[in-house]
Amino acid sequence: MAVSANRLELLQIADAVAREKVIDREIVLAAMADAIQKAARSRYGTESNIRADINPKTGEIRLQRLLEVVEKAEDYSTQIPLELARDRNPDAALGDFIADPLPPMDFGRIAAQSAKQVIVQKVREAERDRQFDEFKDRVGEIVNGTVKRVEYGNVIVDLGRGEGIIRRDEMIPRENVRYGDRVRAYVYDVRREQRGPQIFLSRTHPQFMVKLFTMEVPEIYDGIIQVKSVARDPGSRAKIAVISNDSSIDPVGACVGMRGSRVQAVVGELQGEKIDIIPWSQDPATFVVNALQPAEVAKVVLDEDAERIEVVVPDEQLSLAIGRRGQNVRLASQLTGWDIDIMTEAEESERRQKEFNERTNLFMDSLDVDEMVGQVLASEGFAAVEELAYVDLDEIASIDGFDEDTAQEIQTRAREFLEKLEAEMDEKRKALGVADELRSIDGMTAQMMVALGEDGIKSVEDFAGCAADDLVGWSERKNGETKKFEGLFSKFDVSRVEAEQMIVQARLAAGWITEEDLAKDAEAEEASEVEQEV
Repeated sequence: MAVSANRLELLQIADAVAREKVIDREIVLAAMADAIQKAARSRYGTESNIRADINPKTGEIRLQRLLEVVEKAEDYSTQIPLELARDRNPDAALGDFIADPLPPMDFGRIAAQSAKQVIVQKVREAERDRQFDEFKDRVGEIVNGTVKRVEYGNVIVDLGRGEGIIRRDEMIPRENVRYGDRVRAYVYDVRREQRGPQIFLSRTHPQFMVKLFTMEVPEIYDGIIQVKSVARDPGSRAKIAVISNDSSIDPVGACVGMRGSRVQAVVGELQGEKIDIIPWSQDPATFVVNALQPAEVAKVVLDEDAERIEVVVPDEQLSLAIGRRGQNVRLASQLTGWDIDIMTEAEESERRQKEFNERTNLFMDSLDVDEMVGQVLASEGFAAVEELAYVDLDEIASIDGFDEDTAQEIQTRAREFLEKLEAEMDEKRKALGVADELRSIDGMTAQMMVALGEDGIKSVEDFAGCAADDLVGWSERKNGETKKFEGLFSKFDVSRVEAEQMIVQARLAAGWITEEDLAKDAEAEEASEVEQEV
């Protein structure tokens, strides 16, 4: 049978669209068939179940009305009685479909327009699916593209077989791009969307700089040098921490390159962004000192529970350590994951003197001793009356000028003060209505019970419903800054682990959990640790 010009043209159009959009020819033909079905329904009745088939070799179009075989037909446009169906097909059964051929039809202007919309929509969906399938596994890669257009600061990039977007906040500040410019960007997300682009690109993402160094430094690409962490202030300054797995290779020197050639290539791509390359260290104090370069550090004090570190710098180094608008210390904090407090040597000396005076006054008031004894105790490192009350007696007696009798007297006064304070707090606790049973929890004091009562926690069940954050506080990190929230036990010397143990005791006492539950959890945790080690 000869193939008409119209049929050939249909196949040629399908081939052209498939090549242009880089999608399968079958998808285009299926879209055309859907369009023809829609147009045929407008001609033969919208309630009809019409199917259109296009022969992929000849381009021949076949239209059929599908009729469901039922016992008794109610709608003859979609159903056919079983008796009539068996006249056409003796093997017909209930639920089958009988194909009723329809004559060819000419498309009117409205039907043709409607068919075109269906084809365009189907092809667009297929193109998006193809883009998603092609780029979903390329998240974390650098891609090259050409600027297609700029819309309200957002840059649409032609990636050849797809189209990506660099949002305004993902562009380096003060970076101008025009139509036709070649750009490099990092693929940080690929997702399906009803409208608009699916491929999201970034030039400000920290991993963009990591990938650029990987391209420029063969040792990073080969895994000899590792990039441990990155912090960026896009377009201005960045810090990158590196470590070498080979002791004979200097990680910083390898990243800088001969006369700075390697780092300068990255700086050029990032529009002149200054990059500090820092040797990574497992020791937090050393790492923080390195991260604050070029400032010199005189002393560091770590608080591991709060992940906070105090850094003391010479007076003349303060502005260098902080950086312009706090940039240096902010990037160092992001790089290390520690909150960094910077103070000068003069400020640290003043603070130490203030703490010394506060401890001296505390001992004078609580132990009824003179100023000299209070100063001696404070200078020996005692910070609280509890330490004096329960420390080994020999530690107090070993202080210069103290004998065993003096030590005994100081410890007795400390215990009497604590007993008096406990009694006062116990009365206050009773007035607040806090239950006696809370006292059975290890580590619980009357002062803690008063703090709980003031917050409305008055029974073991109430305490069992608390989380560790409620007791010891928590921190939230946002935009490189950490905000601390106080807990009910923040004023007491209670660690997070101790708080969690107290809550477990309360849940056991309240009957919420059993010892068997704890044993199972311990076994599961041990198994998980073994699996991680393996």
